[in-house]
Amino acid sequence: MTNKVKNFAKYTKQLSKLISASDDILIISHVNPDGDAAGSQLALYYYLTSKGKRVNMMAPNYLQEFLKWMEGSELINIFIGNRRKCRKLIATSDLIIMVDFNQSNRLGEAETLVKRSFARKVLIDHHLDPQYFGNLMISDPAMSSTSELIYEIIADIEGKPFVNRAYAEAVYTGIITDTGNFEYGSFTPQTMRIVADLLETGLDKDRIKDLVYNNFSVDRMRLQGLVLNKRMIVLPEFKSAYIYIKKDDLTEYNYAKGDTEGFVNMPLAIKGIRFSTMFVEKDGFIKLSFRSKGKFPSNEIASRYFNGGGHMNASGGEYYDTLEKTIEYFLKVLKKNAWRFDDEE
Repeated sequence: MTNKVKNFAKYTKQLSKLISASDDILIISHVNPDGDAAGSQLALYYYLTSKGKRVNMMAPNYLQEFLKWMEGSELINIFIGNRRKCRKLIATSDLIIMVDFNQSNRLGEAETLVKRSFARKVLIDHHLDPQYFGNLMISDPAMSSTSELIYEIIADIEGKPFVNRAYAEAVYTGIITDTGNFEYGSFTPQTMRIVADLLETGLDKDRIKDLVYNNFSVDRMRLQGLVLNKRMIVLPEFKSAYIYIKKDDLTEYNYAKGDTEGFVNMPLAIKGIRFSTMFVEKDGFIKLSFRSKGKFPSNEIASRYFNGGGHMNASGGEYYDTLEKTIEYFLKVLKKNAWRFDDEE
């Protein structure tokens, strides 16, 4: 295996000991769980239950609609949907494993309860600049996804890849959603070797791609048409483009969670465009998503100016102002950072 975090074997050995010593394990993903959050969570669940462990799963809020086909997704307890049960799960667990996030505020309403819990806590993630708030942290930003990291961890513990159909589907879903089906992100030759191993188990990649990327509602498709026709602004002088979506747009097209997934990538298909931004108007703030090509550091823009972060080519943030003023501020930021495109070809 390559691209492993320093002292990887040491950390996996510690994790294995924590798992062996635990009777009630709770796996938690982040607010607004995406494909990698659900994939890494479910993959770990299938591995641990195969070892006879008592395992529960929890997410702060609901999964996006296009992920609910995943086997076992119905077993994920939703904190805002059943607070009483989730509080009990947190209180009675002796090991809490948190996946695909590196800041405690990504736990949403459950943050205080988890931090106060007497359970041992493990954080497994691939994002930059992790915040340490547990007993063990396994963090590797070189990985394409937390699902890939989970695969590597389990293979290291077992001494060989773990083979299970639902596990393979979960890992694969996590990898393709965090790389846009290998269009962006930090995937490496080792990522592709893992994918090859998954395919050799009989994984139906075409079925999963259809379920993830070709499973949208008519309203979602019409919203996409509006975005491309009326809400996309191209700025060739900055090799950039942005799209914006108003709250009224979401209402008109019966928005469901996950409907805007992938929209931010679309302007990158335009010749010469290296940086794409999406603004989504929310109650009291603007949610921003960033995608870039080459060496343009979208994560630096996110962290420095928009209270966010992420990876070089895929990141996000927030800005607490009106949509109009947020875009106005963004244009100033873009002008200030235009020099970054000088070496981009």
